Amino acid sequence: MTAQAVLDLADVVAEQLADPHTAYLGPAVSHRQHLAYGLPGIALLHIERAAACLGPWQRAHDWLAAASREPLTSGPDSHPFYGAPAFAHALACAADHLPGAYQRALDTLDRQMADDVSRRVDAAHRRIDAGLLPALAEFDTIRGLSGYGSYLLRRNPGSAALRAVLDYCVRLTQPITHDGENLPGWWTETGPSGRPDDRLRGGHANNGMAHGIGGVLALLALAARQGTFVDGHDDALGRILVWLDRCREDTGRGPAWPYWVTRDELRTGRLTSSTPRRPSWCYGTAGLARAQQLAALARGDDGRQLDTENALVAALTDPVQLKATTDNALCHGFAGLAHVAARAADDAHPSTAGQLRATIPALLAAVQPPDADPTHAATTLMQDEERGPGLLDGAAGIALALLAPSTAEPPRSTWDACLLIA
Repeated sequence: MTAQAVLDLADVVAEQLADPHTAYLGPAVSHRQHLAYGLPGIALLHIERAAACLGPWQRAHDWLAAASREPLTSGPDSHPFYGAPAFAHALACAADHLPGAYQRALDTLDRQMADDVSRRVDAAHRRIDAGLLPALAEFDTIRGLSGYGSYLLRRNPGSAALRAVLDYCVRLTQPITHDGENLPGWWTETGPSGRPDDRLRGGHANNGMAHGIGGVLALLALAARQGTFVDGHDDALGRILVWLDRCREDTGRGPAWPYWVTRDELRTGRLTSSTPRRPSWCYGTAGLARAQQLAALARGDDGRQLDTENALVAALTDPVQLKATTDNALCHGFAGLAHVAARAADDAHPSTAGQLRATIPALLAAVQPPDADPTHAATTLMQDEERGPGLLDGAAGIALALLAPSTAEPPRSTWDACLLIA
């Protein structure tokens, strides 16, 4: 009954977001070009539903048209989740199922993407040559080269642009000496927001999938699984995995990974935070376990694969970690956890695949209890003034993330490639 309840919720959300001219957009109005909060992310819901024969393609087209009605930002002011690259991801997901459709627009966007990647990679190598530390936005999934890599891997895995991104990722993983200290190559002087942070004097090494080395690990692993390698590729995977082994914690229920490591923690080798952390996609054990599972699959490391799959099972059944999960969002809530669990189960070892799938009903019930009214639940999600109807935090993302775990079928449109989990 739980699976049907969440499918009913997804259906109602899709109906309430049927028409971009009449749907309540809330905060999405001011983030029209943003994949996370705006119209391209809502388009992904209708693209996936159309690809799965759950809704009409016209709705997907209407949202894509609405998202591109105003000029799209490109160049230095854009990034994988904003402007032309964000729209390109949504458009490519649709075009994969509509041969010949949107081809001229995608050709233009692909050229823009290649130019942006070339400029960003060149700037990153100049920064490394100068011995400077990176900004998170240089390499992360949301704003940086890992996010560009996810698009290139789908669109043109043999391209020079993708190889340039992968070469850069390999170089990023090499240690850097800064102020006389040996640091991971992705160490940044700012906080997770990209701005100075008094909590993190001396900077930090970010482990997240959204803004940290988790996204780089996932991109390198996904490329390797598809047969795309560059010099030093496996060594780079190994360096990131050694780092994650180094900062792994024991919760008493299973391993977990901190969101980031501070300068003091690096120097002492002791993690100081004892606060339970939610095991989300963006930060924490769910996203990082999936990235490590992908890396283990790419390297044929059965032991690590089982370890990370068991870590994910432990996180998704640990009452303490689940209590720290306080919303239903794709980014860091129960819908996102269910989606990651489903994706991981699809690739899991036979001994853990069933355990991963067994975690899903409780995660779905946390989003939509079987006896709850789906119309009321959908309306509440849609009218949330803080989260809105968007992809990462809002109703469209929740509805989208519920489809694969409730149907036991992988996404048809590869919409979640932007998350670097598949």
